[in-house]
Amino acid sequence: MLASLSTTIILMIICFIMTLILSTVLSKKNKNQLHKIFLAIFSLFIIWILGLLFQITLSSRFEINPIYFDYFIYIPICFMPVLFFMLSLTFANTKFKIKSPALLLFIIPVVSLLLLWTNDSHHFFYKVYSTDMSQTVFGVYFYVHSIYTYILYLLSLTILVSYSIKNSGFFSRQVILVFIGSIFPIITNALGVLGLIPMTIYLTPITFAIAVFFYSLAIFKFNFLSATPIALQRIVDRMSDSYIVINEDNNIIDFNQTFLKMFSIQDKDLRNKNLFEIVNILSKGDNFSQKLSETIIQAKQKNITIKLEKHFSSYNKYFNIEVTSIFSKKTFLGTLILLKDITQHTIDMQTIKSNQETLIEQERLATLGQMIGGIAHNLKTPIMSISGAAEGLSDLTKEYDASIGDEEVTEEDHHQIVHEMDEWIDKIKTHLSYMSDVITAVKGQAVTFSDNSKNSFTAKDLVKHVDILMRHELKHSIINLNTFVRVDDSIEFTGNINSLVQVVNNIISNAIQAYNGKPNENIDLYLYQEDNKLIIKIQDYAGGLPDKVKNKLFKEMITTKGKNGTGLGLFMSYSNIKAHFNGNMRFETTKGEGTSFYIEIPE
Repeated sequence: MLASLSTTIILMIICFIMTLILSTVLSKKNKNQLHKIFLAIFSLFIIWILGLLFQITLSSRFEINPIYFDYFIYIPICFMPVLFFMLSLTFANTKFKIKSPALLLFIIPVVSLLLLWTNDSHHFFYKVYSTDMSQTVFGVYFYVHSIYTYILYLLSLTILVSYSIKNSGFFSRQVILVFIGSIFPIITNALGVLGLIPMTIYLTPITFAIAVFFYSLAIFKFNFLSATPIALQRIVDRMSDSYIVINEDNNIIDFNQTFLKMFSIQDKDLRNKNLFEIVNILSKGDNFSQKLSETIIQAKQKNITIKLEKHFSSYNKYFNIEVTSIFSKKTFLGTLILLKDITQHTIDMQTIKSNQETLIEQERLATLGQMIGGIAHNLKTPIMSISGAAEGLSDLTKEYDASIGDEEVTEEDHHQIVHEMDEWIDKIKTHLSYMSDVITAVKGQAVTFSDNSKNSFTAKDLVKHVDILMRHELKHSIINLNTFVRVDDSIEFTGNINSLVQVVNNIISNAIQAYNGKPNENIDLYLYQEDNKLIIKIQDYAGGLPDKVKNKLFKEMITTKGKNGTGLGLFMSYSNIKAHFNGNMRFETTKGEGTSFYIEIPE
């Protein structure tokens, strides 16, 4: 008996030391509500063990009735079930707010203590008290107290287990440990109260030593108190993005409700199933499983996040998929696969692209129509000149034919007629060459911004095309285009000259319109080299751009022309220079003075 008592004392001391150490560690951490409740439970447990140690060592030595130590011991016994119940509620809800209804939980524990402390006068708690529970005769109220205690413990465990089942991933390990630790003292104490096993009151705290061991594992091995798993589950269930978590065997161990709703899948059809079986079903057996498998392996090996794009045609949904391996202290926990639904975004972008292409084509055709009108006017002059030259040649041929056999016509007269013919022919050649250039320029402009063809050109070629195509608009607006070319003719640039001409002409047209019909104004066109780049500068003196325009320029389609403009010109010009020339566009504007646009083309 003495040896058994000594073993009990040793076990209780060990349990006391473990709990004290655990409480000390917890007290030094940044405490959330779970920390505080656990700390309160461990503090009550320390009081419980101390009371039992005093009861064992002092009651017989000083002949003190052991029940008087129970007055002290029952403080933690009465309140621990309530705290454990609050622990489970906190675990399920992140925070458990103690409001007026919650205070009702303390009524029976307080009544239990009051009846225990006054037991000698009514014996509602104990009729016969003994440290050996088989010799104890319990009063009526003791069963009320016990039933209430077990109800709270069972409710607590039910809450922990039910939420663990809903979230049976990494966090379930924490709950399982807490459950195992809690079930030992509950079952042992219940069996003792029912008289099914021989038991002293000292066995219950010893079984709590086992509970403390499992609690320690949950807290320090699996970070039980640093996580709010159920709150986290509620948060991720409300996420617009869906996710699944797989283990090392590629079996699905966790997911959110969004994933289930998105693919119309039942919980039972997903949990613990192989990922690639599910993917094959969702993707209708395409090759995506192989690609996803390779991505998962790569993400694990390199410990990085890898992104994929996938269109599930059977669901008509587009996703950005992020694959991330989860590690804790170099221990692999699983792989997180996050699916971001970009279906609406993709559809919107396709619609925008389609509308944008339509607008671009409309803008191009409108510009081309305006340009052709100007070209038609420009072609009238050379056509009329050629017509006049033809008339002159006709007169000379008649004159030459009439001179044949005329003795008065000298050899010198024949040479003079031929010389005049050559002059008319040279004029025709000049006009035809100009018309050919016009046709070439117009043909080049009858292409879209998306034309990727490249050729070599010089600064002189660029200026020539601009001059041909802008001559009518400049003449009609009575605006002077002053050209300053400071680039060697031998230097060639690579790209689509027609596309570049469109950009330059668009800026010149904007500069013309900036003068609002005011005649005899100047636009300066500079071409020069700087840092191995061709710089094209178009400068006007029309008063500068308003703030609301310059802050959005190149970033979106914006116009100052109201219903007469689409804003596509500069927006697409900037995109064109970036995409097709690997160049850049920028501008400088001063209110009241004017605006300069710079086009930078690498050599």
